[in-house]
Amino acid sequence: KVEWRACLSSVPGRQVYSGLWQGKEVTIKCGIDKGLDSKARSDVAPRQELVLFDKPTRGTSIKEFREMTLSFLKANLGDLPSLPALVGRVLLMADFNKDSRVSLAEAKSVWALLQRNEFLLLLSLQEDHASRLLGSCGDLYVTEGVPHGSWHGAALPPLLRPLLPSALHTALQQWLGPAWPWRAKIAIGLLEFVEELFHGAYGTFYMCETTLANVGYTAKYDFKMADLQQVAPEAAVRRFLRGRHCEHSADCTYGRDCRAPCDKLMRQCKGDLIQPNLAKVCELLRDYLLPGAPADLREELGKQLRTCTTLSGLASQVEAHHSLVLSHLKTLLWKEISNTKYS
Repeated sequence: KVEWRACLSSVPGRQVYSGLWQGKEVTIKCGIDKGLDSKARSDVAPRQELVLFDKPTRGTSIKEFREMTLSFLKANLGDLPSLPALVGRVLLMADFNKDSRVSLAEAKSVWALLQRNEFLLLLSLQEDHASRLLGSCGDLYVTEGVPHGSWHGAALPPLLRPLLPSALHTALQQWLGPAWPWRAKIAIGLLEFVEELFHGAYGTFYMCETTLANVGYTAKYDFKMADLQQVAPEAAVRRFLRGRHCEHSADCTYGRDCRAPCDKLMRQCKGDLIQPNLAKVCELLRDYLLPGAPADLREELGKQLRTCTTLSGLASQVEAHHSLVLSHLKTLLWKEISNTKYS
């Protein structure tokens, strides 16, 4: 029995509600969008209805379903040696009633769930930085309750947000946000999440809407990504960009801020993104961490964040530099809060 409460989404194609299940505050999600590429620019093609529960069909064997799942994951996450292990997890999850077999209805339900970008990410990423998956029914699924929001401007009506000067955003953050050491702890979690997206067991992922509205945290100030819908597998972003016609780099944008260069001679998008996840996150952290930072730390922190925001090019080509910058930042913040109540 699930008790439904408030609607949390303003996007027509996506239903998100707060609720109560087994005495716990939960988030209930039942998207009705096209799945993985819905965050690619909306003007790409007319919206198609997503037909759910049409696969697999009667007569499909478990061996065929395993192969079908593997090729789906290859298409969406890339051809990775770790994928058979993920297929195993999917099949284990498909056995909803734990009778050690997967019925046709169970296979159809888990297939429908896999079409949801966020569900696929919840399976692919560690649970540390994303809300834990608690249960599902058909293509509806339930996760832990919404984490606390880090951006207090998020409570304002969407039309008013762009009208507020950035100085007021910063002031709101300082007055209403957590104390600075707690913000440092949340920032360390966010940097660990970036590390995981870059070195995940199931490939590389991109943050394609990098805003403080997506930076959430638990009651213990551990970082939790508020919305995974904006995170996309590298394979999905590359597929969207490959051979795409462009006049400017703005035409090569997946989601809100995953942007690739435009080859103006060929008039086609290139496959590599201009800014890695880390550079975009460091831009966020400048507004999040510098106001209220301890005086003896502010200069060094500002310097490291500036270095970090200048990172460019495909992260894998600057892997050593990328890891070094990330490690320096984490160490600097951790040194400030270790051996205190904030750690």
